[in-house]
Amino acid sequence: MFNNMMQQINNISVPKYDPNEPALYDTKRIMKMLPHRYPFQMVDKIVFMDSKVVVGIKNVTINEQFFQGHFPSVPIMPGVLQIEALVQTGGILVLNTVPDPENYLTYFLSIDNCRFKRKIVPGDTLIMQCELLTDIKMGIAKMSGVIFVGNEIASYMTMSAQITKDKA
Repeated sequence: MFNNMMQQINNISVPKYDPNEPALYDTKRIMKMLPHRYPFQMVDKIVFMDSKVVVGIKNVTINEQFFQGHFPSVPIMPGVLQIEALVQTGGILVLNTVPDPENYLTYFLSIDNCRFKRKIVPGDTLIMQCELLTDIKMGIAKMSGVIFVGNEIASYMTMSAQITKDKA
């Protein structure tokens, strides 16, 4: 399975991103779908989405709170926050499958085959692509996710999440 994933990752092309084009979802629309807020909202905009694939953008700045401690003299985005950014991007994809996404939550269930290939530093723009690997069954979504910085893969993984009705 890992070798198959490596072949898929090596064959994936960088999603097209033109910062001059309007976003499909801006931060306000993302905030209507996801419960995350500062300092944990990790998706700035969605630039592409169809029934199987979503592409999100995160602009990394030195003002990110986590850079105060990771690491002050050599700021690097923590891997767990890269994972979180991909999970949030994938969450938008799966929430888009229900008619009233503001009434649902997605819960991260698992991660497999996660690799970090390149440091993410202030000034980087993350192009995050998530793709459904199977149809959503019983509220469970399995996805692959890749973060690109420029033409380079920064990290990738497979993950699963559960979509549930918000009972709050």
